[in-house]
Amino acid sequence: MSKVIETAGKTVDEAISAALEELGADIDEVEVTVLEEGSRGLFGIGGRQARVQVRLKPDPAGAGLRFLEDVFGQMAVDVDVETLEDENSVMYRISGKDSGIVIGRRGETLDALQYLTSLVVNKHSNRYVRVTMDVENYREKREETLVRLARRLADKVVRFRRSISLEPMNPYERRIIHSALQNNEFVETYSVGEDPNRKVVIALKQARSGR
Repeated sequence: MSKVIETAGKTVDEAISAALEELGADIDEVEVTVLEEGSRGLFGIGGRQARVQVRLKPDPAGAGLRFLEDVFGQMAVDVDVETLEDENSVMYRISGKDSGIVIGRRGETLDALQYLTSLVVNKHSNRYVRVTMDVENYREKREETLVRLARRLADKVVRFRRSISLEPMNPYERRIIHSALQNNEFVETYSVGEDPNRKVVIALKQARSGR
């Protein structure tokens, strides 16, 4: 929820300045509602101060960054976080000597952090914001590895005419395997099992259709 404060001053501008100083914000980071214009009164008697209500504009990306910094502080890991955002998405790039801890086994820690950060970001946004997170280009490297694996195993399926089950993967990684082989002439893919043990099977098309 955005922070809201009320301040007063001799003029509206003075009241706004007091609010900005208290919030530590610039004018383009807030929304201002004038509650009372104020008046000087007659001969300086009976005057009223100007009053304004100042609200910090939603900052979804900033909320996500503060969440991550708090989590990393609790984990006692030494990493840096770079934030890249546009109108509908925000990406957090993580680097540093402890970045391997953030990735976790097969990216499980990274996926969990991305999910939780997405909840935080969208709690502070008036529209859905797509959140992605990467550590030292892990996702790009992992995708390249999975694509190569998928193609190699597809060749093996064709050569030995036997289906192959891959290790359990998260939904993101399963999509990479499916996408890598979706236009393959000889094999097809499907998923079996329940999360977190759901896995991809690569099978000959005729073998699959004959079941």
